[in-house]
Amino acid sequence: MNTALTILLVIISILLIIVVVLQPGKSNGLSGAISGGAEELFGKQKARGLERILHRTTIVLAVIFFAILIALGFFL
Repeated sequence: MNTALTILLVIISILLIIVVVLQPGKSNGLSGAISGGAEELFGKQKARGLERILHRTTIVLAVIFFAILIALGFFL
């Protein structure tokens, strides 16, 4: 059980790293930081299409990651 959870944790960790690296940055330097509030104010959608899928996948993988960590801590 311990070995299977450890292998699954490594796989989830690698997938989580890949998904986080694939996500675009929230701002483009100082100009993005200055205009970022204005874009949200005027109704620009932040997450569309692939960005939304990557965001949701990150959340799911993070929840699975922490659940496996808790399970490993419990079984040790």
